[in-house]
Amino acid sequence: MRHEEYNADQFHSAVPHSARVWNYWIGGEDHYPADRELGDQVIASYPQTRELALASRTFQARAVRYLAEAGISQFLDIGTGLPVQNSTHEVAQSVEPKARIVYVDNDPLVLAHARALLTSAPDGMTDYVHADMQEAKQVLQEAARTLDMTRPMAVMVLSTLGHLQPQAGIDLMHQYMAGTVTGSCLVLCDTVATPQTLAAQQAYAAGDTPPYLVRQPEEILASADGMELVEPGFGSITRWRADEEDLEPVDQWGFVARKV
Repeated sequence: MRHEEYNADQFHSAVPHSARVWNYWIGGEDHYPADRELGDQVIASYPQTRELALASRTFQARAVRYLAEAGISQFLDIGTGLPVQNSTHEVAQSVEPKARIVYVDNDPLVLAHARALLTSAPDGMTDYVHADMQEAKQVLQEAARTLDMTRPMAVMVLSTLGHLQPQAGIDLMHQYMAGTVTGSCLVLCDTVATPQTLAAQQAYAAGDTPPYLVRQPEEILASADGMELVEPGFGSITRWRADEEDLEPVDQWGFVARKV
């Protein structure tokens, strides 16, 4: 890792933190009372919150495994968050030991934990880029230290674009995919707008954290304009190549799309 190390202790605070709140929802251990308090407030307004967060993680693992089995061996994971089990490099390298993964986040708290993201398989490689995801040109340039930009890759943006206004998020995804070659894929999911998720959005914003904006379905799908959707297409992420049948849908929709 080519970046300054941070001491995680400096982030212990009475103020909730988005990465730690998410970590609480998915059953991690890196959270504090303020994070749990906000997390529980959102759950009170939207009881499906934890189920939605966990569905995002399992969708990520299924998508990475599918792409690795299909021959994709490079992954650019944007908006990484705190390390958890079955991170992108663990899943990809369990299929293809030579897979290369670059994680991207601009959160100093994530940087403090980034060493756990760099435990690559011996034949593969991982790296961490500490940068704002909105700086697509910079991110792609730094990722090129590890990834071969002349070969297809998977760009992964899961439960992350809500930090941006909808059109800004769409434009940003187009910028990233413009920097990849034909055959590359975009893996994306985010929360769709319903009365319940809008209530959760309001509860989250009351926690002195940056707002997270839910999307209309067409605002999520627009990131794949000009690309080919991988079956089964766009919809609840619990239905995307699920290991079990008849899983209940969640208000987190997504897709895997291929650049053609």
